[in-house]
Amino acid sequence: MASPGYGKKSAPDQAPRKADTFAHLPEREAYIASHIDRLPEGAAIDVKTLAKELPPYGQQAIRTALNALAAAGHLRRQREPVGDERTQWVFRTYFSRTPRSDAWWARYLQGDVPQTQEEPLARGRRSEAYETLAALGRTDDRMTLSASECEELEPLAAEWLARGVPRGHLVRTLTADLPGVVHAPGAFARRRLTVKMPPEPLPERVPVRRRMMECANCGAPGRPEALSGGLCRPCHGEHEHEHVERPPVDVRSRAAAVREASRAGREAFLTKKKRGC
Repeated sequence: MASPGYGKKSAPDQAPRKADTFAHLPEREAYIASHIDRLPEGAAIDVKTLAKELPPYGQQAIRTALNALAAAGHLRRQREPVGDERTQWVFRTYFSRTPRSDAWWARYLQGDVPQTQEEPLARGRRSEAYETLAALGRTDDRMTLSASECEELEPLAAEWLARGVPRGHLVRTLTADLPGVVHAPGAFARRRLTVKMPPEPLPERVPVRRRMMECANCGAPGRPEALSGGLCRPCHGEHEHEHVERPPVDVRSRAAAVREASRAGREAFLTKKKRGC
């Protein structure tokens, strides 16, 4: 296990592990990612430890592979305070089997955890919005709706509930101050659901957290938006040009040119000195 703060922390809502989970990565990166994916929570995944656990690769190869995993959206490294007084800083290394975008990582590391998708309703079970509409007739028989009308109005009622309106308040809105005779309760309910739709709730203020992401390569701190792919700008440049082949330099020709320039300069100096004498 790693020292406090350095261990593996898995991101939420990951896809199930499959044989081809990391097929989109090069062979080395896929091998290392698969190894990290199977490590338990809190396991050490620093360069030295991984190099010991994976003998085929040295520390430099592991470091390059981790940079590639960060660029592919599988890994982020962050520094954050811990302790009662939040005075001690530790490093967190987050890993996601599912590749994530820079925007997703930025939201997650700031505490805005993406919510999981709701499971589909069991067969035969109706949504709260549908049940609310179906029960209107028990409050006032003038607003009795058919099954097809409940299904058609279900999205509108669901939007009311999603905006924080209690179920009882929705019922009162649809049954209050009714005319003596309601000839078309479905159309009447649709109009009220549309015209009286409440505004969307204001987003809650997210508390500012003292967290700072770090470059996965050199450890330089920076804001999430400045570390695209988990790397700072200088490391991005090194990573992009890492495998660029440079043309060979003719050392002999360059040395001869330097000697010729030096000789010409010396002769010019001596000539000028003689003229001065």
